[in-house]
Amino acid sequence: MRAMELGCAVVVLFSLLIAGNAEIYIVTVVGEPVISYKGGVPGFEATAVESDETIDVTSELVTSYSHHLEMKHDMLLSLLFEHGTYKKLYSYRHLINGFAVHISPEQAEVLRQAPGVKSVERDWKVRRLTTHTPQFLGLPTGVWPTGGGFDRAGEDIVIGFVDSGIFPHHPSFATHNVEPYGPIPKYRGKCEVDPDTKRNFCNGKIVGAQHFAEAAIAAGSFNPKVDFASPLDGDGHGSHTAAIAAGNNGIPVRMHGYEFGKASGMAPRARVAVYKALYRLFGGFVADVVAAIDQAVHDGVDILNLSVGPNSPPATTTTTFLNPFDAALLSAVKAGVFVAQAAGNGGPFPKSLLSYSPWIASVAAAIDDRRYKNHLTLGNGKILPGIGLSPSTHFNRTFTLVAANDVLLDSSVVKYSPSDCQRPEVLNKNLVEGNILLCGYSFNFVVGTASIKKVSATAKSLGAIGFVLAVESVSPGTKFDPVPVGIPGILITDVSKSMDLIDYYNTSTSRDWTGRVKSFKATGSIGDGLMPILHKSAPQVALFSARGPNIRDFNFQDADLLKPDILAPGSLIWAAWSPNGTDEANYVGEGFAMISGTSMAAPHIAGIAALVKQKHPHWSPAAIKSALMTTSTTLDRAENPLRAQQYSGSETVTLVTATPFDYGSGHVTPRAALDPGLIFDAAYEDYIGFLCTTPGIDAHEIKNYTSLPCNYTMGRPSNLNTPSITISHLVGTQTVTRTVTNVAGLETYVISTRMAPAIAVEANPPAMTLKPGASRKFSVTLTARSVTGTYSFGEVLLKGSRGHKVRIPVVAMAYER
Repeated sequence: MRAMELGCAVVVLFSLLIAGNAEIYIVTVVGEPVISYKGGVPGFEATAVESDETIDVTSELVTSYSHHLEMKHDMLLSLLFEHGTYKKLYSYRHLINGFAVHISPEQAEVLRQAPGVKSVERDWKVRRLTTHTPQFLGLPTGVWPTGGGFDRAGEDIVIGFVDSGIFPHHPSFATHNVEPYGPIPKYRGKCEVDPDTKRNFCNGKIVGAQHFAEAAIAAGSFNPKVDFASPLDGDGHGSHTAAIAAGNNGIPVRMHGYEFGKASGMAPRARVAVYKALYRLFGGFVADVVAAIDQAVHDGVDILNLSVGPNSPPATTTTTFLNPFDAALLSAVKAGVFVAQAAGNGGPFPKSLLSYSPWIASVAAAIDDRRYKNHLTLGNGKILPGIGLSPSTHFNRTFTLVAANDVLLDSSVVKYSPSDCQRPEVLNKNLVEGNILLCGYSFNFVVGTASIKKVSATAKSLGAIGFVLAVESVSPGTKFDPVPVGIPGILITDVSKSMDLIDYYNTSTSRDWTGRVKSFKATGSIGDGLMPILHKSAPQVALFSARGPNIRDFNFQDADLLKPDILAPGSLIWAAWSPNGTDEANYVGEGFAMISGTSMAAPHIAGIAALVKQKHPHWSPAAIKSALMTTSTTLDRAENPLRAQQYSGSETVTLVTATPFDYGSGHVTPRAALDPGLIFDAAYEDYIGFLCTTPGIDAHEIKNYTSLPCNYTMGRPSNLNTPSITISHLVGTQTVTRTVTNVAGLETYVISTRMAPAIAVEANPPAMTLKPGASRKFSVTLTARSVTGTYSFGEVLLKGSRGHKVRIPVVAMAYER
């Protein structure tokens, strides 16, 4: 008996030891997933779908085969490892065949050697990468009327959001002031119930709400108190992206007693399906994200929005295009789901993209035409520009300026960095009341431990008329966004202007021999920053937006594929926020937030894709992506070439002429996308052909993830039928082919080309006539004229006799023979 007890103790200890150094691994195994299973296993009929066809997950064939795969996963683990020494987190059955498991590195090695195991990869982390944009994009007048008005825009289209959840009680997702939503038979997602309130997360507008946290829990990162073991948004990001794509139309954005406009999603009648896999403090894990994607496709979403990407290229695979994340998305596209993914926020540096694959629409971020500006007028007549979404001080009056460091109650509290103005209790209310409080913008604001919202609260509690935040030094990459505040307030972002302010304050303030202020004589007034200024020099590529060239592997070798694909608004976007959300210190407790990122650009494309899908329900994801790309614009509102924010030598931001590595095909033009004339279509087999011709990718690895052999090739990856042409290594002359399909009436197209002088470009035939539904091939020949060591840019334009213009970018770099 004692010996048996000892044996049990050893097993328990062994399992504890494993748990101590255990990690999460994503494992793929032999056997087709549901989406590509063509039969062959006794007792189970084929479940494979043709390209762009949805899975009928309710069929007995699918459920029984799916159960069979899960049993195989469980059996493999139980044969290899003792019960209690591992924990299976998920079985992936629909898009890839495999599972996520929490095991030790030693057990992972055992799995790698096991028969039937294709790949074992350690999990990696991912991170989170509007009132005015519908008008800026022309939706209310140019697009919504074609679908029956805003109250029909996106009707019966389901957009899935793999994000940080949703705040279901927000007016952007409410159903009480809209026409009732009917059931959607094609969507089969489920709705979790809030464990605290016992209320259902769904209401007809929100049709599905689930959360995925097994990997986060296993890794010890999950805290139910702040992360919420439900689809509730503990961050704000998920509610924001869902509202941009599909939020209700005409929702007043009110903060601090002021209305900043009326918010609307791109497709305000589309349904929202929530798959929470991102969390407040740590982002998320790929094992959870893949489970969320698998579930979303299983449930029947039409569009998938991913404002999420890897923290860095996952170095466990040899290529950027093949890993459990991208392979799951390839299968999603095979099932007819259009995928929009944020390109990343690592700009403006080359090769900073985190969205690589041709089957995904990778979205870059633009600044739209709305700017918020403000100014501080000093008593000496100088006017200092700044930003501050605030009301003005009283008209025609100036107020005394008092610096936080000069109104301390006790000099010993300097340890609290009083110039940040985060702690009202350390400042003398008698000296601040009725004056303008002058504060310093320190590094604490950059890292998020200080906030403008808190400065405003400090100033208000001390009875200040308003506040000024002066930026005395700028870290490279710091971006300053206007923050709505309830009292007059301004942030002076230009360091030289801040110095003007400080010099004026110091020369106007008399002090005794100890440095204590005898009298405050500096005065000023703060302007009205609430009214936006509309600029013609828009759109522009945002500084933070990730840039190409695209990479095919983790040696950063250039890919023969252009990324990003398209540009959409992503700077200073107003949209719904979760009052629980702490992701942005300036919006804690608020119902709306104005934030920036490619995370905000992706749902613009997801929502516009829903409008295209509504008009053309049978179009493939590639056809929708093509329509968006070929009709985009490379000109701004003033008809000048698009420009991109970039650093100049001194780390100041300047504007340079943008290239396809900044914007892809161009800035989205929704109205034109509904009627593109021609499309460049591609199916699952075409993407396999692209993978099979990409240098450095092992055919065995492709078969691991796609279950297809490389018996279909397109010669070169540049021949993939994308609405762009990229040749990263042009030696001599190379010809690529493209196939267009006419989705309009009978039309004759004349093909013209233009390219930078280093490379000659020619299209053949020069013209072609296509009947409705007909497809035609054309070729584009590029010839190196001179080696410049840089990329050359150009375009192919197909101009139709009925007014359609179909434009694709051309990118190439010439090398010596």
